[in-house]
Amino acid sequence: ITDTTIFDDDDEVVAMIKELLETRIRPAVQEDGGDIHYVGFEEATGIVSVQLAGSCVGCPSSSVTLKNGVENMMMHYIPEVTAVHSIEEEEEEEGDDSSAESAEVPEVKVEQTKQKTYEERLAQAGIPFSD
Repeated sequence: ITDTTIFDDDDEVVAMIKELLETRIRPAVQEDGGDIHYVGFEEATGIVSVQLAGSCVGCPSSSVTLKNGVENMMMHYIPEVTAVHSIEEEEEEEGDDSSAESAEVPEVKVEQTKQKTYEERLAQAGIPFSD
């Protein structure tokens, strides 16, 4: 069981997020010696929480990768996702490095689109589906 294992009680959006992380995003991040872990999804706000690991921790490019790569891909394939935030490890909460980035949540307008089935979304993302 991993952070991207899809459970029976996961809703369709969470299952899509985990599938996209496992098949598309994680392999690309691991190529550079990093890793990304699924933490959670807030349905009310559309925010996906992830935790960066490996060489991503402390890397100046990780915030760019998170916004331009991970967030854009998630928002493209899963309309319910409005943002992706990185959760820092507990030991880094010393108060000196408080960033305004984590305090401000940008307001994102979400277009109402026809809901697609799980299978249609996987096909759109180029991910093979089998029962």
